[in-house]
Amino acid sequence: MTEIRGVISDFGGVLTNPLSEGFAAMQRSSNISFETLGSAMARLAEEDGAHPLFELETGRLTEHDFLERLGAAVSEDLDRPVRLHGFGEAYFAELRPNEPMIERMRDLRARGYRMALLTNNVREWQPLWRTMLPVDEIFEVLVDSGFVGMRKPDAEIYELTLERLGLPAAACLFVDDIEVNCDAARELGMTTVHFRETEQALGEIADALNGGPAAARARS
Repeated sequence: MTEIRGVISDFGGVLTNPLSEGFAAMQRSSNISFETLGSAMARLAEEDGAHPLFELETGRLTEHDFLERLGAAVSEDLDRPVRLHGFGEAYFAELRPNEPMIERMRDLRARGYRMALLTNNVREWQPLWRTMLPVDEIFEVLVDSGFVGMRKPDAEIYELTLERLGLPAAACLFVDDIEVNCDAARELGMTTVHFRETEQALGEIADALNGGPAAARARS
C-alpha cells in the first residue's frame, strides 16, 4: 500500500457547515422554492445544451449573466418579475467555518503532509469565501473550478490538482461531502473520505492516514 503523503480537501460542506444551510438562506432571500429554481435551470440546460450552474462554476458564465438568465426564466415560470442578484451574499452570510476540520487540516500541514484545496466554486465568490478560513496558511495548492475551467467530478480537475501537488493519486487522501466526487477520486486511485458529519470524517481521516480499517474501506 502506497503511503499517503498528500491531503486534498473540499471547501463548502467540509470546512464549513452544511451547504444546505446556505442554499436555504438563498431561498429565503428570493422567496423562490428550490423546485422552481431547479425547473428553470433544467429548462435553460435543455435550451443551451449545457447546465447553467456548471457553466457558472467553470467560469464560462459570469455570475451576473447566470442570475440574469435564471431570473428571466423564473420570471416566465412564475409570471411575475424576479431579480436574483445578491444570492452570493445571502449564501455566504449563513456559512460558518467548521473549526474542528480546519484545525485537523492545520495539524496535517504541520505534520508535513502536502495540502491542497479543491473546490467547485464561482469565480466572483472567491473574495467572500477566502476570508472564512486561513487558506494560505494551510493549503499550498488551491484549485478553484471558476478559474481553471473544469469542475468535480471531471477527472481533469483531479489530475490538475495532483500535478500541482506533485504526487500520484495513490499517495493522496481526498475528502468531500459529495459522494460522486469521492467516487471519481477513488477511480483515479485516491483514498477517499466521504464527509457526512464532522466526527465521522475526523475518525476516517485518522484511520486512513494510520492505515486503519477505514483506509481499507476507502480504497475498496
